[in-house]
Amino acid sequence: MTDTPGWASPGSAPSSEGREPGASGPAEPADRPGPTEPAPQPGTDAQGPGSKWSKEQPPAGQWSAPTGAPSPNQAPPPPPPGPGWGGRQPGGPGPGPGPGGYAVPGGGYGGPPPGYGGYGTPGGYPSWGGGWGGPPPAAKPGVIPLRPLGVGEILDGAVSTMRTYWRTVLGIALAVAVVTDTCLVLVQGFFVNDALARTSLDSRTATLDDAYRSLRVSMIGTGIVTVISAVAVIVATALLTTITSRGVLGKPVSTGEAWREARPQIPKLAGLLILLGLITIGVIVVGALPGFLVLLSGGSDAGGSALFALGILGAVVVAVWLAIRYYLAAPALMLERQSVTKAMSRSAKLVRGSWWRVFGIQLLAWLIANIVSAIVTIPFALIGASVSGDGMGDFLGTGGGHVGWAFLIIRGIGSLIGTTLTLPISAGVTVLLYIDQRIRREALDLELARAAGVQGYGTGAPGPVPGS
Repeated sequence: MTDTPGWASPGSAPSSEGREPGASGPAEPADRPGPTEPAPQPGTDAQGPGSKWSKEQPPAGQWSAPTGAPSPNQAPPPPPPGPGWGGRQPGGPGPGPGPGGYAVPGGGYGGPPPGYGGYGTPGGYPSWGGGWGGPPPAAKPGVIPLRPLGVGEILDGAVSTMRTYWRTVLGIALAVAVVTDTCLVLVQGFFVNDALARTSLDSRTATLDDAYRSLRVSMIGTGIVTVISAVAVIVATALLTTITSRGVLGKPVSTGEAWREARPQIPKLAGLLILLGLITIGVIVVGALPGFLVLLSGGSDAGGSALFALGILGAVVVAVWLAIRYYLAAPALMLERQSVTKAMSRSAKLVRGSWWRVFGIQLLAWLIANIVSAIVTIPFALIGASVSGDGMGDFLGTGGGHVGWAFLIIRGIGSLIGTTLTLPISAGVTVLLYIDQRIRREALDLELARAAGVQGYGTGAPGPVPGS
């Protein structure tokens, strides 16, 4: 494809969409007669007692020819078992193709072409397609094998990246967690708590103005934390994407190197995430607008409510579909040095035909990250609730919006640990899923092998494709 950028630099030319795996071949049977063992005499039963010959034989050229002059009573070599061998019948005049379509003088079957060892494919693996022998394993210079990946391999690759480059990865994740969780604690403790303390939210005395004021304060506080968290997550995503891409090649990378490589793309990444957020908000607003207008105009409350609910439901479905469609835009922007719109187009192209697979892997990664985060943060929240003045009211959120400092700080420590552990996994799954889709569609594994310095990769049969 002429419009497909290369690995980390636009303009290269990867191979066409997909490619067929090479055939694997049989290993030599243990009971095969050696070169000095005579063949059965003509007219005798080849399958009689004591005979080791089978009815169907591979081409004679695949075995070493006996030395010396042939016996006058020796039978000619048996023909191939059927079409698809690419050879000529024995005794055909003139040169003809041998096994696999290679021309040999004098007809017949001939031997393997020059440069091939043993029985056909590089590495000594047969190429008859009989299924006796397995293909050579895929190259694995880094955290994943260079072939289409299964779901477990994508998750394992993300964890392996964090384990292999733990100083760099956990350092970045910890810095992001410190910034976001500290801002959350400070905004909640100083801004939201003080504002809510001046607002009565008691169900018997609260007025509409009190509820509106409380909602406004909560939205402002949430907005401040969201903006700060978004900036930190954008930087972390850029750095972790670079580190994961280096991990695939098996090359070390420091935080400084990752920053220098990712820094030019960070403004574009911020623009991409903001645009995707605006698209999601726009879809939700458009879906809810008809029902909201019906309710606002004083129409039927039941009809307006039903229309509003259906609009929200349809908007959520469309928003999820768009989110998966553009799920791979961030790694495409970072690793291919693309613009915002081109990265979105690349993501849509890679996800096309694999929407449910991408959705399933993303959902699984999200569930795993949230389970891990809950396992870490819930004990800290319980400890914070037990030592705070409001007890379980802080943990359950029934304290009228005001939360004690002890609970905020202890819960923040648990959230910091959870974010440090789960952020690299989420970012790693996104990058490896992008790489997997490009391997499946664009043969990116060949370009990765060249970048990793793997010698002779791509000349033999590819490794098995795991189920996914």
